[in-house]
Amino acid sequence: MATKAKAREFTWLETDEPHATRRKLILQKHPEIRELFGEEPRTLWLTIGLVAIQLYTLYQVREAPWPLVLVLSYIVAGTASHSLNLAVHELSHNLGFESLVLNKLVSIFANLGTGFPSAITFQRYHMEHHQFQGVDGMDVDIPSLLEVRVFTNTLLKLFWVLGQPLFYALRPMIVRPKDPIAWEIVNWIVVICWDFTIFYFFGLKSLIYLVLGTILGAGLHPCAGHFIAEHYEFEENQETYSYYGFCNRLNFNVGYHNEHHDFPKVPWSRLPEIRKIAPEFYQMPHYTSYVWVIYKYITDPNIGPFARIKRKDKKSKQSKKAPESPKSPQFSKPTKVLDISCT
Repeated sequence: MATKAKAREFTWLETDEPHATRRKLILQKHPEIRELFGEEPRTLWLTIGLVAIQLYTLYQVREAPWPLVLVLSYIVAGTASHSLNLAVHELSHNLGFESLVLNKLVSIFANLGTGFPSAITFQRYHMEHHQFQGVDGMDVDIPSLLEVRVFTNTLLKLFWVLGQPLFYALRPMIVRPKDPIAWEIVNWIVVICWDFTIFYFFGLKSLIYLVLGTILGAGLHPCAGHFIAEHYEFEENQETYSYYGFCNRLNFNVGYHNEHHDFPKVPWSRLPEIRKIAPEFYQMPHYTSYVWVIYKYITDPNIGPFARIKRKDKKSKQSKKAPESPKSPQFSKPTKVLDISCT
């Protein structure tokens, strides 16, 4: 574990993020990867199916006992809503259709299955996460200094994991507020009207099932382990990690995260092909268990909100290019599986 992490400080690097460099190297050796670029229309049908599951279940729980509503909120809604949010992630990259408008419309439709109008706002900030990975003040995926200072022990980190939906929703508005755009207003109107319709026709239990499921599914839930697994510095100077486990089947292959950042134009269904074509570039620490990731994050004092790599603005004169050689730490580490199970 990096010394910086033990000191409860961010790790600051002067090099650029590693993905542009690795993308260039991979394409030089494997230009056929360009054939994987494009859209994946099955995202639409899976989104429709997941929304249908949510509708069917919220209708069934309208008169169910509260304990059953809560259990189904965690198991069914938590999983389905998380999958829908990752469909939104795909659509934010415009990987569902050639039409930018259709990608936006389907992502708003996906929000009907989560109860939160997050799709358009997520896209605006997520594109900056890719363009300015780790850049101070630009990448709002990185916890704030307040989070670093408050959530300092196992119990507090447990609450942090439970509260991840709150932090992901509020942090961007605090760290990098943006004026709303027309698409966001449409997103809010559609989803709020939808939530009111559910409450009016089906009642409070159905609405609680939908909304609480989204909150639980993005918190202490196996599928939500990717929030921590993707970029928290479990290994020194390793800032992006992939996960090769079962949850990829539920999470639109978001676990192939190094592959995704290297080639954000490749849709979820073809991400595994990148590793098959260029395995020599992905011999680096990875995970096969999100449950282990969450447990390790909560219990290890050397990991916390501070365990992230940051860098100054790319326009800074001090910024340097990442090493253009496989001898870079991102390439030279032997394969290491950072877990003990396969969840």
